[in-house]
Amino acid sequence: MDNQTVRCSHILQKHTGSRNPVSRRDNSQVTRTKAEAIENIKNITAQANATNFADLAEKYSECGSYRNGGDLGDFGPGQMQKPFEDASFALQVGEMSGIVDTDSGIHVILRTG
Repeated sequence: MDNQTVRCSHILQKHTGSRNPVSRRDNSQVTRTKAEAIENIKNITAQANATNFADLAEKYSECGSYRNGGDLGDFGPGQMQKPFEDASFALQVGEMSGIVDTDSGIHVILRTG
């Protein structure tokens, strides 16, 4: 990895306004509002840290990456939606973001590399 890429994990909560409001956990239609998704992420973030982040992602994330503890692997500029990219590159390794709102839904991001 070079300084043009980062590695992050995330937890995603989708909502009815998400571009694809289907949970990747069980392929069910998401019925929560955006406000409910934000509240869920706030509750998850309150208990999250670098040590238990992967376990929480496996339990709560609605992205297919939940199977890998939320790990998205390495990515560089232009590979993620802009708000996600901006938040990811602003973090230090081991640092967790606040709420990040994208077309996919509401995220919390942990920079791992």
